[in-house]
Amino acid sequence: MTRWALGVEYNGARFCGWQSQVGVPTVQDALERALAEVACESIRVIAAGRTDTGVHALGQVVHFDSDAERRPEAFVRGTNAHLGCDVAVLWARVVPDDFHARFSARGRRYRYVWLNRRARPALFRDQMSFEYRLLDVARMEAAAAALIGRHDFSAFRAAQCQAKTPVRTVHSLTIERHGPLIVMRVHADAFLHHMVRNIAGVLAAIGAGERPVAWAAQVLAACERAAGGITAPPHGLYLEAVEYPEPYDIPVFRGAVGAGLPLCC
Repeated sequence: MTRWALGVEYNGARFCGWQSQVGVPTVQDALERALAEVACESIRVIAAGRTDTGVHALGQVVHFDSDAERRPEAFVRGTNAHLGCDVAVLWARVVPDDFHARFSARGRRYRYVWLNRRARPALFRDQMSFEYRLLDVARMEAAAAALIGRHDFSAFRAAQCQAKTPVRTVHSLTIERHGPLIVMRVHADAFLHHMVRNIAGVLAAIGAGERPVAWAAQVLAACERAAGGITAPPHGLYLEAVEYPEPYDIPVFRGAVGAGLPLCC
């Protein structure tokens, strides 16, 4: 039995999230069916993060065990041949038996992308969040500073979040404008359910001038979800990368994808 790790990217717009569910399309089900064709046996994958409906991934990491003797290239090109156009395996490698895609992770990076202009988009509308209000990035950055560090993020977690503790460490939170696009990047040890989307919702309200810059700190201190604003739409959210201890030698997504796409920022 060999343990494999895969890097996976996907467009989540046509999936009901990552996790396998009965009667609806999910990324996990699509990937497991394709892997089974290559391995000639049933495959069950475990992911670093269970993304929600409509959420995308640039660098999702999964692991699975298999008795099949295959080259890494077979699990890349072979699996992709059995996948639809919305999911792609980027790399495959053998990892030690103690590697776990979720529990071995030491950090995760997400990005959130807004198209900030008056007119709604005709292109890429499922890959970025449309915001017609003019957002002041300087105000958003000033507000975001209060969220960096180790805090109780209860006010930014979904009611159905099952995490044992709401305490998380945000290593960095940056916001940049690239023409009509605004990109928020968040790096943390781990995330709560809807945490990034709830942060995006709070910062958008501040950027639009509807709330003061101090509101982000006030929401954080309240430790109650009711103190926060709306949850930002899922289609602007990307799981960018998952980080592991160096001995596992797991590739980390870095850099741009496709000039002209919201991912290029």
